[in-house]
Amino acid sequence: MVGTIRTLVLVVAGGIAMSSVAVRGGEPVGPAKPAAKKLIEWGWDEPDTAFMRRHIASMEEMPFDGLVFHVTSPRGGNFTWEMWGPRQFQRNEFDHAVEDLRATPFRRLTERFLRVNVTPGRVDWFDDAAWAVVLNNMQVAAQVARDGGCKGFMFDVEQYEGQLFDYAQQAHRASKPFAQYQAKVRQRGAEWMKVVAGEYPQITILLTFGYSIAQPRGGAKDRSQVSYGLLADFLDGVLEACPAGVRLVDAWESSYPYREASQFRQAYQTIKERSAGWSAVFEKYRQHVSAGFGLWMDCNWRSRGWNTTDFAKNHFTPEQFAEALRQALATSDQYVWIYTEQPRWWTRERLPKEYIEAVRAARQAAGLPNP
Repeated sequence: MVGTIRTLVLVVAGGIAMSSVAVRGGEPVGPAKPAAKKLIEWGWDEPDTAFMRRHIASMEEMPFDGLVFHVTSPRGGNFTWEMWGPRQFQRNEFDHAVEDLRATPFRRLTERFLRVNVTPGRVDWFDDAAWAVVLNNMQVAAQVARDGGCKGFMFDVEQYEGQLFDYAQQAHRASKPFAQYQAKVRQRGAEWMKVVAGEYPQITILLTFGYSIAQPRGGAKDRSQVSYGLLADFLDGVLEACPAGVRLVDAWESSYPYREASQFRQAYQTIKERSAGWSAVFEKYRQHVSAGFGLWMDCNWRSRGWNTTDFAKNHFTPEQFAEALRQALATSDQYVWIYTEQPRWWTRERLPKEYIEAVRAARQAAGLPNP
């Protein structure tokens, strides 16, 4: 979720939101469509299903509508971090997780998203046998989300390990031109969506990053020179295969440090208009993609620290965070997520009460009920 890559992307993708890019058709961007806004928690305190089952009463005292979680296998390993690799998982490895979800008396945390990574991510796009394992694992993930009564996936496309979207890192780049990779990756995106929607045709998928991160910048002449350049082709395939009931949310991790209303408005325009223009399936983009935002409460704590007493030393004071969250909720089509590393919402570690109250205040301003 955050590393040196994340910090760099926050700056760069924010710049794209303010750039001028031609858009094909579409109406002018206006205010976000009225919707029941939802606030999601995600961070280093990401729980598994057993934790939720044990602690749901305490968790639902916090001001959230949902969360991101992971599942583990009794045979060892974290499904999230191994699903895009050589290990082929089976649905029965997660019977315990589905049972936990079904047995947990959720009242407030109704917006639950299984975390899906692109890790290890060293699968050759042209290797049919290796790709079949990834598709199997995505099918299992969709079954777990569906059977566990979840909304869908938090699809984290960050290349933590293998650089699967970077053409310069591909095994066959010397013999296969970028256009050939584009076509293959788009094919794989469509296959990915077909297996996911085949199991869960009403799934909602939150994307940490969408089309903007794949665009040329910093002197790159085209997407072949961009580290996430092939992500756009993958998303084109995903959208191409989307049935009517599937919803994709560009959850715009690049808003992590935003404080100003203008930043959210510019990002919203990028998601709704510029990104639609970057997509090769413009009409499908319009039909399926909505705009969301992420906020990193302890933003850049590695350089600034996370001070639990002198809030002026943090990127956000409680007052600033409340205002940023209010703006995010006002601008988003529906989903906003709060990301944290040092403060832990579910165990209350390093979590000053002033920041809890800041979230409550922002929710109240947005007309959302608090626990």
